[in-house]
Amino acid sequence: MIDSTQSGERVRKRIEALGTTISLPTVRRALGSLEGEHASNRRFGSDDVMDIRAYIPGDEARLIDWKTSARAGRPMVVQRERLVTSRVWMLLDVGREMQGSCPSGEHAYEVAANALCMFAALSLKRSDDVSLVFGNSSSIVRIPFHGGLAQFEHTLDTALAHDWHEPRNIDALLHYARRLRDRNALIILATDEHAITQRHLRAIRAIAQTHPLVVIDVATLNPFMPRAAHALDGVTLRRVPAFLKTPATANEVSTHREFMATALHRELTSYGSTLIRSDSSDAMFTHVIRIVSASAGRFKLANLSPSSPAPTPGGGDQ
Repeated sequence: MIDSTQSGERVRKRIEALGTTISLPTVRRALGSLEGEHASNRRFGSDDVMDIRAYIPGDEARLIDWKTSARAGRPMVVQRERLVTSRVWMLLDVGREMQGSCPSGEHAYEVAANALCMFAALSLKRSDDVSLVFGNSSSIVRIPFHGGLAQFEHTLDTALAHDWHEPRNIDALLHYARRLRDRNALIILATDEHAITQRHLRAIRAIAQTHPLVVIDVATLNPFMPRAAHALDGVTLRRVPAFLKTPATANEVSTHREFMATALHRELTSYGSTLIRSDSSDAMFTHVIRIVSASAGRFKLANLSPSSPAPTPGGGDQ
């Protein structure tokens, strides 16, 4: 584990359960909803049938296969393989700013890392090639990855066990993403809510034009909240003086952060990209499961919700 916090440990267990519980067709639909339809370098075509079942209210009418329905004597839905890439690039900001505290008591980098583990569980289920890229002001390091989810977690946690002295360099990570030759590869950029500013939107727009893009945006603790006793500055690791923690200051900071988050979400959506913003590993897990639930239709969010115990592996699609 990256840290012994209760939240992080619970989420890791649920992520491991997710990788064994969720079905392959559900994984393909979930990731496909983020990637859109585009050419694939996999064998076999996009017309491969993944699932045939009876139509249920809420299914899209375009999914009804009329020939199959005629043979069955009732409306039948045929799920076919979506055109997707087979490579996922996970870019993680490892600048010292990522040591900032979250309301859960976790560091921002812990929440970001757990979010990547969630996507790894889905991508590895689909047998994607996964690459990890760590970036700060001193270096950009790519770690090719081969193995299962346990190996991914070990590789990630080992890489994050380093001295956090160097500041971030989001420009370098975005430049790296723009140079990726696999123009249809899924790119996941994980950082905190303070990293991406207005001047980065042009680079993000260019990436989104050639790649499906997901931005993991970790919301950190408002240091001016009176109850934020454990808040640490992500750079100096100092605590905020008590006399600065006033309701007016806290409200001003919260309002500004929400405004910036809404603006970023609007911009990314207009590019066809996805923003996932949460302030804890629990909330990040729930956000990802909602995406899976929305794309899967029948998958029940309650089965993997943060308040529920981890399901027994092998439960299959719900």
